Amino acid sequence: MHPTLTTAVKAARRAGQIITRASEDVDLLKVSSKRQNDFVTEVDRAAEDAIIGILREAYPDHAILAEESGESGATSDYRWIIDPLDGTTNFIHGTPQYAVSIALEHRGQMQSAVVFDPLRNEMFTASRGRGAFLNDRRIRVSRRAKLGEALIGTGFPYRVWDHVDAYLGMFKDMMQKTAGLRRPGAAALDLAWVACGRFDGFFEIGLSPWDIAAGSLLVSEAGGLVGNLLGETGYMESGNLVAATPRIYPALLQTIEPHLTEALRA
Repeated sequence: MHPTLTTAVKAARRAGQIITRASEDVDLLKVSSKRQNDFVTEVDRAAEDAIIGILREAYPDHAILAEESGESGATSDYRWIIDPLDGTTNFIHGTPQYAVSIALEHRGQMQSAVVFDPLRNEMFTASRGRGAFLNDRRIRVSRRAKLGEALIGTGFPYRVWDHVDAYLGMFKDMMQKTAGLRRPGAAALDLAWVACGRFDGFFEIGLSPWDIAAGSLLVSEAGGLVGNLLGETGYMESGNLVAATPRIYPALLQTIEPHLTEALRA
């Protein structure tokens, strides 16, 4: 395992311990709202602090982008992108679907990725050019080729409502053309599930870089395709993402395309 990945796994496990302990007394947590439908708890902050502490000890010269604390560290070609608790809303409601997400970017290209599900003790890892793994077992995207047989993950708009009508159009068509849609509520974990074949594809509008960074590398290293709503690069900047098996991917884009507004095409 690459040293940066070993460090990320160590950080993810430490954050997972903090999250698991807190999950036993969710009702006692202090919860605040950053904006509408966007919550943060003391657990998010404690897990993030633990991750940053481990990363800084190993790589003091690397930059960091974290959901709760934002940009920090020196200017560097290397940047860690962290979501200490993806699926906070699930967590505070006791819904068992959330994860820790850590990725390392070098000059805009993802190099290492970890998505850790502490409830299932599932550690998804990937290094550029070295494949994707679940608990040290090599994973691949599913072989499913027909959209009508595909199970697709998605995420509802919940913070910004500018594109909700376009999304509902996509959702309606997907309902009719796929075997089913699922909205578990933690995008990093949804992408990990595409990588290991539990989902055949995934799409969402308005994600943040920390939602996407690790999961996108997992999918690509597992043999899948990742792009924006037009099937191009730039999904980290736009937050609009489609990920799927190589044969489901074009069918997803074709289903999405009629609903794209000028703003979503930009």
